This record gives sequence, structure tokens and C-alpha cells, in this order.
Amino acid sequence: MKVSMVSQRRRLLWTLLLLFLLFAALVVRLAYVQIGEGAELSAKAEESWRRNIPFTAKRGGILDRNGEALVTNISTPTIMAIPVQIKEPDKTATLLASKLGMNEADVKKIITKRGSMVERLKPGGRKITMELAQEIRDLKLPGIVVAEDNTRYYPYGGLAAHILGFTGIDNQGLTGTEKKFDDKLRGLNGSISYLSDAGGRLMPGSSEKYMEPRDGLNLELTIDKSIQSIMERELDQAMVKYQANASWAIAMNPKNGEILAMASRPGYSPARYKEFEPDIYNRNLPIWMTYEPGSTFKIITLAAALEEGKVNLKNDHFFDSGAVEVGGARLRCWKRGGHGSQTFMEVVQNSCNPGFVALGQKLGKETLFQYIRDFGFGAKTGVDLIGEGNGILFKLSRVGPVELATTAFGQGVSVTPIQQVAAVSAAINGGNLYQPHVAKAWIHPETGEVVDEIKPEPVRQVISEETSKQVREALESVVAKGTGRPAFIDGYRVGGKTGTAQKVINGRYSSTEHIVSFIGFAPADDPQIVVYAAVDNPKGIQFGGVVAAPIVQNILEDSLHYMQVPQRKDQMAREYKYGETPTVTVPNLVGATVQDLYEDLNMNFMLAKSGTGNKVISQAPKPGSRVERGSTIRIYMGTSSEDEHEH
Repeated sequence: MKVSMVSQRRRLLWTLLLLFLLFAALVVRLAYVQIGEGAELSAKAEESWRRNIPFTAKRGGILDRNGEALVTNISTPTIMAIPVQIKEPDKTATLLASKLGMNEADVKKIITKRGSMVERLKPGGRKITMELAQEIRDLKLPGIVVAEDNTRYYPYGGLAAHILGFTGIDNQGLTGTEKKFDDKLRGLNGSISYLSDAGGRLMPGSSEKYMEPRDGLNLELTIDKSIQSIMERELDQAMVKYQANASWAIAMNPKNGEILAMASRPGYSPARYKEFEPDIYNRNLPIWMTYEPGSTFKIITLAAALEEGKVNLKNDHFFDSGAVEVGGARLRCWKRGGHGSQTFMEVVQNSCNPGFVALGQKLGKETLFQYIRDFGFGAKTGVDLIGEGNGILFKLSRVGPVELATTAFGQGVSVTPIQQVAAVSAAINGGNLYQPHVAKAWIHPETGEVVDEIKPEPVRQVISEETSKQVREALESVVAKGTGRPAFIDGYRVGGKTGTAQKVINGRYSSTEHIVSFIGFAPADDPQIVVYAAVDNPKGIQFGGVVAAPIVQNILEDSLHYMQVPQRKDQMAREYKYGETPTVTVPNLVGATVQDLYEDLNMNFMLAKSGTGNKVISQAPKPGSRVERGSTIRIYMGTSSEDEHEH
């Protein structure tokens, strides 16, 4: 069948129309891509061409309350590879492997990866020395870059290790304040970015872009390096002297919750944390450890009884026969045969268990346990550190006569050291419970300006100022006349309370292992510092007054001198029991003549002289030391010229 000319023209017309429509659609699509999606597609293309060489931000330093750096940074460069720019991979791998102590095959695998992404040469190329970095620069290997990096540096070694914590290989906080405040300490990394072709070469017409790293903020702590050093010295000595399982201590300003020092033993070095067992660096004992507190808990019972008007310490009496029957259980006093008739002030001084059972019974379980919770027990204090424990209290429905009685003298409940310090601070500071904290302020790393200041956070008023005053007086009498006498310091009014608690092992009280403790504060009428120390299973005598009180005494005495708290003469006189030898302060004899010596020393000391001359040029023990009356002072005599030369 022959197709007419009209049909041919019609088909041609439809074909041309279809082609026109397709061309128009293509033009519209191209216009949309160019105009509508042009910016987005250009950005995606640029992203695929862009390469980044990272620059790590400097992590913020951690300072003590006086601006002393406890943690800072040192430069430790990292070696980076841009595989597409490497021209001689075999030679490059050989040279780098020998310098970095890596396997040559591993290095070659990294530097020959497909694409032109930046690769770190790890592990050997991470955080190397400045000297090694310069050696690699001198090799002038194409595609190998030395990038800035840094590592944490601890100028005082393991000091305050459990507070500070440590960081990982990527400068991320892993424990302690490093982890707690990682977001502010970390900062924001920077980089050099550029556009490259498929060969990794800088694209014509493009330029490098530098994004400066933003360093992290410096964290100023409430910790005082000097008090921290004093505390750790005492814990180290206690561990050696008593061969204990562990020990821990906290010092705090009772007026605002600022932690001045916190430490535990065994300790560790943050710079070498991998050499220590995880249980050591993961457990900050002063906030993690939970145990029965023993007699330090009696402070809470005392404060509650005074606030409720249940006892007059000086006028009310109690007879202690040595034990008391409660709910079919016989609860004993630590002193066999008891203390006999005594005022309740003497009950506190003697740490008499039956006397505190009586106070608990006067209060009743609802009232006593309400005060216990109001003082912060049974809940976390909210301290700004990782790993705080809760402690355990009896449910009120399960508290019977025996549970009420044992709780009153610190047995059957489980608490943390930080809870005890916060609670006792409230009992002696006028009645205000504060949230403990170690963070004091955030400081700009360049200007030194305070970016944010952490204010003390009062939680609640627990007791009145008048009750708090009575608690302070009672606890001062414990140190002057009672079980806390080993914490007495000449020239300072000290208050405190001993604690000796049986450890619970496999659900049963151990007859051989104890946690002994002491909590003390000074000055007793205007507390500036409260110190708690505990020793886990000391070998030998296991009493808080014998083991822990001298630890607290030394921490308090050296700290008070350091804080320049003036000494006074209006302290409560210390009573000496039979067999105890009074202690006296060693005077400064340097510069004294022979005649001066015998006029000044009286009967307090004996002298052992060495050398010739008419003047003392050195002595031992040092001035200010505490020794028993009648102790010998060794002095070295010389001439005035020797003395001048010595100084």
C-alpha cells in the first residue's frame, strides 16, 4: 500500500514535535540542575575533592585553687600520610618503619591505600617525640606530613590522680574530672583543607584553607595542691606503718562544700595508668566505698537528739553497765564493764554505745531516720566526680528496736566517706548541708578570664545554729578529754570523733578485720577545714583513735599552718590518762647560746650536744615538731662565723 504525501508529512511533523519536546525537557532539566541544584552539586563535588590535615586542639589544663597546674599538655606530634602523593612507597615504608619501630609491611599497607584520604601512621606514628618528628621532616618524603598533637603531662606525678583521671590516645577523657568535664576540656580541632585532583595534587586556582583549632577551657579546682600533698604523705606513711588493705581521706571547707583534698591508696600514675589494675584507677574510694561507719555516725544521732531537745549534755546522766538488752539482743560497749554513771557529755567523750542507744530510743525511728536522710545519707551527694555510691539505709518498715539501736551508734547502715564529710560539715557549720564539689571555675586559656564560676550549692538547713554550736563543743571535748585525744593539737581548738567498725565479709561481721576512721575539724568554734581519714584493716591495733586520729591530726596541723590560721591560747585543756606522756612543741634553738638553752628548756627536754662553740647552728628534731615531754633534742654547736657561713 502506497503512503500518501500527507501521511508522510504528518509523521514527520509528529517526529519533529517529539524531538522538540525531548530537547525542551533536556534544556529545562539542565537549567534546573545548573541553577536550582548547582550550589548543592558544586558543594558535593568540592567535598569529594577536599582533603583535610587535622590539627588537634589543646586540651584545657586542670589547675588547683591557686592556679598551680596539676595537668597540662606537652607537644607530641603525629605522622600523617596522604597515599596519592607518595611517589616511592617501598622506600617510604622502609624509612618510616625503621624510624617509628613499626613493621614495614604494615606501614606500606597504610600509605598505599586507595584514594587520597589522610591516614595516621598508627600506632608508632602517634604522639612521638619532637626529636623524632624533626628526623622525619628531614627525610622530606612526599606525602608524609608531621601534624600537631599533644599529650597530657602531670607535673606532680600521681598527685590527686583519682580526682584528675586520665585521657585516651585521642585525648578523650576516660576517668575523673577528665571524663566528667570532657566536653569543655576537649576544645574543637582545627585543620588545613585543600582541593586535590585524582593524583592528590593541589588543584589549579584553589588555595589551602586553615581552620584554627579552638583550645579547651582551663578548669580550676577547689583542690589545694599543698593540702593534697600533706594528705597523700600521711596516707603513704599509714600504708607502710599498718600494712593496710587500703586507706582514704577527704578534706573539705565545711562552710561551702569545697573539697580541698581527696586521696586514696593504693594510688596510681595517670601518665602510666595501663601499668595498674583497673580496680585501682576506676574506684575513687572517698566517693565510691560504702561501709558501716561506726562511731563517726554518732555525730548525727547527737545532732538530732540536741535539735529535738531530747538531751541536756551537761545535766542529764546515763549509767553504762557495759551492755544493754534490746529486742532480745545484747549490745555491748567497747569498754568491758562499762563506764558507770556519766553525763551525756561524757557519753559522747567516751563513745559509749549504750548511751547512744538511749538517745536513739528517745528520738524514735521516724525522727532519727528523718534526720539521717536530711543529713544526706541514703542518696548521692551529687559531688561532681564519676562513680559516687549511694550507701544503704534500712527501710523504715523494717526498722525494729534492734535496728533503731544499732543505727544510733553507726552499725547496720552503709555510707560513703563523702556523705560523712558533707553531713558532719552540716552538723558543725551552723546546720547547713552543702553539695560537695571539686570544680571551682572555668578559665579562658589565653586571656585568663573567668568564663564561668561554680557557686556553692546549699541543699537544706538541717539543724539550728545553736544546736550546731553544742555539737562543736561536744566534739571538742572528745578530742580534749575523750577517745579523740590523739588528734589534739597545741594552739588549735580541734573537734572530732573516732570510728571503729567491723567489716562485713560474706554476709557476716568479721572478728578480725575493721575499718578504722576519724573525722576532725578546726578551729572548733569557727571551722575552716574538716578532715576525714579511714584505714581498711590495719595490722596490729585496730582502733580509730590509735590509727586514724593521728593521721587527721597531722593533716590538720600542717594544713592550719599552711592556711595561716592563727594559734590561740583559749583551747580546751587536754586530759592525760594513766600511762600517757604529754607532748610538747620543739622550740627553735638555732642561734641560742648555752646559757639561753638551760634557761628556756626547763624540764621539757634533754639535750645531746655535738661540736664546739658557743652557739647552736642546727638541731633535730626540727622546730615545731611534736614530741613527748622529756625527749632528747640533738644540737650542733658552732661559732658565729660558722653560723653566718651556714646561712
